[in-house]
Amino acid sequence: MSKFNFTKAAIEALPIPEKGWIYYYDLKVQGLGLGVGATGKKSFILYRKINGRPERITLGRYPDLAIEQARGKASELNADIAEGKSPADRLRAAKREMTLGDLFQEYMERRAAFNRRPDKPKATYRLYLSDWNNRKLSTIRHEEVDRLHKKIGRSNGQVTANIVLKLLHVIFNKAINEWRIWKGENPAHGIVKFPEQSRDRFLQSDELPRFFQAVAKEENETIRDYVLMSLLTGARRSNVLSMRWKDINFDRAEWRIEETKNGTPQTVALSPEALEILQSRKPSDSAVFVFPGSGMAGHLMEPKKGWKRILERAGIDNLRIHDLRRTLGSWQAKTGASLAIIGKSLNHKNQNTTAIYARLDLDPVRDSVNKATSAMLTAAGLKDSADVAKLKKI
Repeated sequence: MSKFNFTKAAIEALPIPEKGWIYYYDLKVQGLGLGVGATGKKSFILYRKINGRPERITLGRYPDLAIEQARGKASELNADIAEGKSPADRLRAAKREMTLGDLFQEYMERRAAFNRRPDKPKATYRLYLSDWNNRKLSTIRHEEVDRLHKKIGRSNGQVTANIVLKLLHVIFNKAINEWRIWKGENPAHGIVKFPEQSRDRFLQSDELPRFFQAVAKEENETIRDYVLMSLLTGARRSNVLSMRWKDINFDRAEWRIEETKNGTPQTVALSPEALEILQSRKPSDSAVFVFPGSGMAGHLMEPKKGWKRILERAGIDNLRIHDLRRTLGSWQAKTGASLAIIGKSLNHKNQNTTAIYARLDLDPVRDSVNKATSAMLTAAGLKDSADVAKLKKI
């Protein structure tokens, strides 16, 4: 019986037999063997006496099954044997075990109603996790995830690496704690994310006149109104895109969002300028979406080209649509709003202020939004009185 310490170099240097199989055994884990066939195939096995009878249990093909994974499987089976349990039971359970691909599919199906942008997790999974698609959940180790996180950070950027880590952490957490379809551990738990610099870009006073002029000149009315509504409400991009007429209450000047990124509903206070835009768009027929689109979703999906036109016309660089949300919050702060008021209006989920938010009604939030809107329009040269600015008639 030939024994040696299994390493990648040693295994790949093994000779191929002319016929049949030759078996080699590891010095580190009892009974762990590697069979080399005449075709060049290599498979890990566990060779042990069980109830007095020698048994050879196939663990998996090399290199699909890494050396450390094979040692882990063999150690688990050895522990079962020591306790008098049947390794066959464990192997049968492993065959029934979900793969990472199964779990991701489950995640996408269960979250379908809440995923405003399902293309994002799909793309993240396809680009960075699909190599593990057929891996059983129990074979994905913490140290592997840590190495993958660092590798992506080096090659694709630290923000991307953190996005991949978050996706993996979330789907395992859902499986373990919420759906209870997996009883193992979360291999992404405890891995420290790369530090990310918080983005603080928002429209400054000197940029507002150019920005509003550029928006007013946008020929695509849907894009123009979408951009203005994003700025005036501070709502998240996906929520504004899918804004529905049935959720608008003109009498109360409110917009009810049933499901936000935080998993909670939100009532948005609509300023007089926001209401003016909605009144001008209000259809006579039974339209569903405020900003309709020609795609399957039925609403506007990707305003990148229109946004690019507006920025080029305004001569403004390094501004994203999400920065419009930050712009409203920043102008609220400039006009004296408290952090609690800003958090309530933007639906920020912060445990330290949750209790405060719960006690706030919409009136101070509405006052703050209206005050910030008025200040922005005044800075843009569009408003010098209490009158409602006619944004579409600049």
